[in-house]
Amino acid sequence: MKTASWWHGAVIYQVYPRSFRDTNGDGVGDLPGIVEKLDYIASLGVDAIWISPFFKSPMADFGYDIADYRDVDPLFGTIEDFDRVLAKAHSLGIKVMIDQVLSHTSIEHAWFQESRESRDNAKADWYVWADARDDGTPPNNWLSIFGGVAWQWEPRREQYYLHNFLTSQPDLNFHCDDVRAATLDNVAFWLDRGVDGLRLDAINFCYHDAQLRDNPPKPPHLRVGRGFSADNPYAYQYHYYNNTQPETLGFMEELRGLMDRYPDVAALGEFSSEDSLATMAEYVGDQRLHMGYSFELLTDDFSVDYIRGTVENLESKMPHGWPCWAISNHDVERAVSRWGGDEASDALAAQLVALVCSLRGSVCLYQGEELGLTEAEVPFEALQDPYGISFWPNFKGRDGCRTPLPWSDAPNTGFSDGTPWLPIPSEHRARSVQAQETDPNSVLNTTRRFLRWRKTLPALVHGDIAFLDTREPVLAFTRGNGDDRLLVVFNLSTTAVDWPLPASTFPEGRPPTALDDHGLLTGKVVGGELKLPGRGVYFARLG
Repeated sequence: MKTASWWHGAVIYQVYPRSFRDTNGDGVGDLPGIVEKLDYIASLGVDAIWISPFFKSPMADFGYDIADYRDVDPLFGTIEDFDRVLAKAHSLGIKVMIDQVLSHTSIEHAWFQESRESRDNAKADWYVWADARDDGTPPNNWLSIFGGVAWQWEPRREQYYLHNFLTSQPDLNFHCDDVRAATLDNVAFWLDRGVDGLRLDAINFCYHDAQLRDNPPKPPHLRVGRGFSADNPYAYQYHYYNNTQPETLGFMEELRGLMDRYPDVAALGEFSSEDSLATMAEYVGDQRLHMGYSFELLTDDFSVDYIRGTVENLESKMPHGWPCWAISNHDVERAVSRWGGDEASDALAAQLVALVCSLRGSVCLYQGEELGLTEAEVPFEALQDPYGISFWPNFKGRDGCRTPLPWSDAPNTGFSDGTPWLPIPSEHRARSVQAQETDPNSVLNTTRRFLRWRKTLPALVHGDIAFLDTREPVLAFTRGNGDDRLLVVFNLSTTAVDWPLPASTFPEGRPPTALDDHGLLTGKVVGGELKLPGRGVYFARLG
């Protein structure tokens, strides 16, 4: 197996800084808090961190509305604090990826402040402006993910501007050469500073249809939400024209050209489109992005058929590209609650980490997955997420997965000496880092053991994947190449099951050699049959 770049098969730990660790008592996590806890992150055995936005912002969307791409918001610290994060992470052998939100800015960005003033200023074409229809209504039927029309009237120009997200997040016009050049300059600023990679938020939203054609309606039975509420009017359309335009591929190649000037850096694109897997396959490759991930495993469907179908679908479309899988992040209900429901347990939490880390690709683990954190119930009066406030009560927003990380049994679980920006549920206190440190079988220590064990198996980190025919609830596949092949099996249920091992697992008549030093509930082969406990796993070497 040839030597791969650091990101190939890497486990990337997502840090949501607002909720990670607060060091100044204002109730919001900060960059010094990341510095303080980097030793903890290193103890997990991950390869890199991805830090969600910490740039200057009015925080309408908690940092995903950027007012200055090159400065740190005082809420999080200073640029020198970021340099300390970078230096300490590198000293611990951890790579650092940062979020880049390129498709839109905040209305408080200097570019927009100038662009909105007139139709003939130097940045007049830097955003997506359009005249009203004859009756004064918006120029087309495009909708915002966060609810309502995707157009906002600007009286200074007497035009509408496009916003695919909040009204305070105007979309940049990537058809403008100056916009692309300025965007690449901002990216270069952070690459020059020494970051190892970029997580590109909603990257397929950079371009819009220059003709502003209406999106066609979607039949009711196809209105399925991925990354947004299924009852959101946004699901009523095929989004053929407000994102994922052909011109974006050219910009991906420009971006890759810039990144290729830096040694061993990586770009991870986030995709949400009508066919996110096809979009990922198109955007990822030697001349485009290094990796991509979508919301396909961030849905409610926790079944063998769905997981296998999703992975095989991507494999067929992107045989030479490299995926990055995630089952939790800052935008969706935590996986242990979403997939476990009333049956959520430590065994499920540990199994889910093992499952996502056993697929072909790199992995994003969201802070708290290593603790088995459940989704928090946040009452309406404590909500912060504008998305949840708009769609309450049918959709409660994203606050439930964003509550602060519990560190100890101290007040506010050691997250802050002040009042946390979101309430910390009492059930998370029992799952704090301190509570789990001394238990060798805790989710935390099982995660540590598994991630270190995974690194000893090149087939599991870099190998190909091939699924075996099974029935619910048994998910089985092989990983590896040539003679270095592993059998990987998961029982997705809480009930013990028996699975007859297929003949393909007995090359030359030799049974598989069990590998059981991973720390999870493991199965055993008895008379050619694999006996798996509830939430059990089985890893074995073939041949």
